[in-house]
Amino acid sequence: MFKYENINIEWLGHDGFKISKANYNIYIDPYKINDNEKADIILITHGHFDHCSIEDISKLIKENTTVVVTADCISNVGRFKKIKLKVVEPNSELEVDGIKIEAIPAYNINKFRSPGQVFHDKVESWVGYILTIGKIRIYHAGDTDLIPEMKKLSNIDIALIPVSGTYVMTPEEAAQAVNYIRPKVAIPMHIGSVVGSKADAETFKNLVKEGIKVEIL
Repeated sequence: MFKYENINIEWLGHDGFKISKANYNIYIDPYKINDNEKADIILITHGHFDHCSIEDISKLIKENTTVVVTADCISNVGRFKKIKLKVVEPNSELEVDGIKIEAIPAYNINKFRSPGQVFHDKVESWVGYILTIGKIRIYHAGDTDLIPEMKKLSNIDIALIPVSGTYVMTPEEAAQAVNYIRPKVAIPMHIGSVVGSKADAETFKNLVKEGIKVEIL
């Protein structure tokens, strides 16, 4: 777990995180988690099984949990009747309990499942998120390559960045992205499950410029 001012950030494996402040819990892309706490907000970046995990969402929801999803998740997540379901697309935003949530584009440009077909296509309108909690801005990049939109991001305190390659940025590309964004802290993800290893995180850390703290959780 990593503590930044009064916010706790816990990596849950793969792209999953728990962000908490004063018993208020936000989960992003929970997958194969072991956690008995309930969520106030759940954010899902896209509909792939290791991000929109119905089994894990079902463990976390309580009455009036806000679940924020992309359009491709509606049919699966809509089965939960006691939640507040919110749908986002890239470059949209909403506010929940005073927390600003911005949906940021997330897509591939050079990771292909077959010739000419990337794993995460821009036309799918999948996302990452920026959360503004008080004065703290946390960016979860989602499953993405190094894309032009990243150069427009500013005032990011903490960046949660995929580093495994194959489906997302390589460690080298992830370091380049962080060097553009210039967060105060960068935390590597998309490792340890499905694809990616701690070695990828260490490679990423060694390539990030001085002045940016890298925390490997």
